[in-house]
Amino acid sequence: MSKQEDISPGMVMLLATATGLIVASLYYAQTLVGPISASTGLSPEAAGLIVTLTQIGYCLGLLFIVPLGDLLENRRLIFTGLLFTATMLVLAAISNSAWMFLIAALGIGLGSVAAQIVVPFAAHLSQEAKRGETVGKVVSGLFLGVMLSRPAASLIADATSWHVVFGGAAVIVTVLAFVLRAKLPQRMPNHHITYPKLLGSLWHLFLQTPVLRRRAAYHAGLFGSFSLFWTVTPLMLAGPTFHLSQTGIAVFALVGMAGAIASPVAGKLADKGHTLVATAVALVLGIVGFTLPMIAPGSREVALALLVIASIVLDMGVAANLVLGQRAIFTLGAEVRSRLNGVYFAVFFAGGALGSALGGWMYAAHGWHAALLTGAAFNGAALLYWITEWLSRRSGSSAQPSLDGQPG
Repeated sequence: MSKQEDISPGMVMLLATATGLIVASLYYAQTLVGPISASTGLSPEAAGLIVTLTQIGYCLGLLFIVPLGDLLENRRLIFTGLLFTATMLVLAAISNSAWMFLIAALGIGLGSVAAQIVVPFAAHLSQEAKRGETVGKVVSGLFLGVMLSRPAASLIADATSWHVVFGGAAVIVTVLAFVLRAKLPQRMPNHHITYPKLLGSLWHLFLQTPVLRRRAAYHAGLFGSFSLFWTVTPLMLAGPTFHLSQTGIAVFALVGMAGAIASPVAGKLADKGHTLVATAVALVLGIVGFTLPMIAPGSREVALALLVIASIVLDMGVAANLVLGQRAIFTLGAEVRSRLNGVYFAVFFAGGALGSALGGWMYAAHGWHAALLTGAAFNGAALLYWITEWLSRRSGSSAQPSLDGQPG
């Protein structure tokens, strides 16, 4: 839409709302792992698969569906993806066995990558001078969807059942699909590259872009710990130590939204060339988020307070590092921006899938503290990797480029 009127505020609001509602489907199950596994007969050791398979599906979609945004008409691609997601949400809602729900979870993740087609669509509709502002507003909607989905799911499940959560989500996504088909203009990409070559270019970009590899590794560690935390913590909160209802867990998840305040702060730090230091702070926040619950005293109230603080601190680290990573890779060229973003998300969602699976198993087999140590280890490994960049900068090595597009 270059050389034309800029995107309207109403369209920005629609796209921001759309991304939030789409990605929410990925997170409804996080605070419902306990009731879903109990209802479907999933063993405690395998409960983490409820979250893991959704993330695996999302990774597959990022790698094999999102690149189609450079080949196929975007509005139709988004509409098709949302109808598929709605179908999988219905399957989840009517599931009465573990295998049935896990298939649905994989499909929900696969279809929800439509959100990563909507965001570049917003950039396309916006004038270049305001493109960053527009994309920022749309991504803020995505963050709200992530943060609000967990408490909303808990509240609805407590008042009704977890089946209603997924049934209601199916209705919402179906309505959204038809609204977007009616409101979005058509967009046919100009690329003539074949689909196999497009997929091959993803691997080439990953191999030839050190900034992408490093930023993806950092966030894979943080997002792995984040997924682990939100897989096992609801189980802990519902257990004999805290005895929280789904409403109580919803309030807990809602408080964690405070961590989103780190996003604009991280963006400003990156704009000033402080990406290296800000990344270290984000990773340290992740470690602190797992250390606080481990030092909790015997008092139930104090332990719960520390866990609340831990959730906020961890969410701050994750929100900040996501912004830092996207800013770094978005400086590498507009012509590959969508594919870079797809690879970035795919890698760190793979870390998230590993974190949720390992966390669920560790919690069931070895207990709460073992799960916390595992989460801290994810962030610790990322921080050790960050130290190699810091040492490289200090030594003045030219082999490691600046990750913020500015002098170190």
